[in-house]
Amino acid sequence: KDEYIKHCMEFNPVNFDATKVVKLAKQAGMKYITLTTRHHDGFSLYDTKGLTTYDSVHSVCHRDLIREFVDACKAEDILPVFYHTTLDWIHPDYETNFDAYLDYLYKSVEILCTNYGEIGGLWFDGNWNKPDADWKLDELYGMIHHYQPNAMIINNTGLSHQGIVVHNEIDSVTYEQGGNNRANHDNGQGKYVASEICKTINHHWGVANDFDYKSPRQIIETLTHARKVGANLLLNIGLNGDGSILPIYQGLLETVGLWTDTVKDTFYDGILSDITCTQEKDFVLDKDNCSYIYVHDLPLLGPNDVVKAYVNEDHQLSNVTRMIKSIEWMDNHEQLLFTQNGSEVSYRAIGYPYGTFLIVRVAKVTYAD
Repeated sequence: KDEYIKHCMEFNPVNFDATKVVKLAKQAGMKYITLTTRHHDGFSLYDTKGLTTYDSVHSVCHRDLIREFVDACKAEDILPVFYHTTLDWIHPDYETNFDAYLDYLYKSVEILCTNYGEIGGLWFDGNWNKPDADWKLDELYGMIHHYQPNAMIINNTGLSHQGIVVHNEIDSVTYEQGGNNRANHDNGQGKYVASEICKTINHHWGVANDFDYKSPRQIIETLTHARKVGANLLLNIGLNGDGSILPIYQGLLETVGLWTDTVKDTFYDGILSDITCTQEKDFVLDKDNCSYIYVHDLPLLGPNDVVKAYVNEDHQLSNVTRMIKSIEWMDNHEQLLFTQNGSEVSYRAIGYPYGTFLIVRVAKVTYAD
């Protein structure tokens, strides 16, 4: 611990540019950012106002990095959300005087609720370390709603208990490294509870000697799966110790952003449809009296001497309650052949023209009425 604390106090992210980070997130299509204000090592990236000297303001950098983050979010119309640990590897009271530690935790969160203007929420992590303890959540969550009435409260229940609603004030559950089949939007007492699939861009929560990153396909398909099951995707990236963004993260998020930009008119505010698809990954969103089919795993078409010849497939839709007028690809407006027999529809899912591969392609369904 002594060695770790020494290194923390030498922390100086000279290349951390909150505006650059936020703009990259926005370019990728993100609407909110959850940033670690304090992790399990107990070191805070914000001014703890004399509560402790174990923070960035008292390190070599002498900066309130959370202030910089919040200001950048507000300038770019991105919602700032604060991750905050509930367990602590450094604070002596965590193991020896838990009530005193909870008072420290309460005051730490109170600082976040009162010094940065309106925030999107608090994202807690660590109660799973003491599952039988009384964390005094009524007091903690009550204080948050007193200062931040519109803030969401999320508490990560851990890898082995994903998506569990642990308190009536929880506003969203999260699935750490998970991929739930269907989001649970009820806390058992009639309250709507949002869902969030929480994924790393590699295999772990950190930046280290790692060469195994998710591909744009994996990220986009994870994002569309989250949309299909009624959840958000919280995609983690880590920064270097100097605060800079790894080039691979920059490239991956910029690439994903090219895709989200093509679907932004329906992806964010379309409503999950009752129409079902026979293809497992596919799903339908409804918006403005039209439906939008998110189609996966299409083949690449092209000259036979360049690529293997593929036959365009017929895909099926069920539970279609209106007569269809047309189906067309959103990207090039190519009309798709279809037949309709009552509530059952078959349409010709034409593959990608050579030189194009969108991973997930969207077809617009226009109705006769």
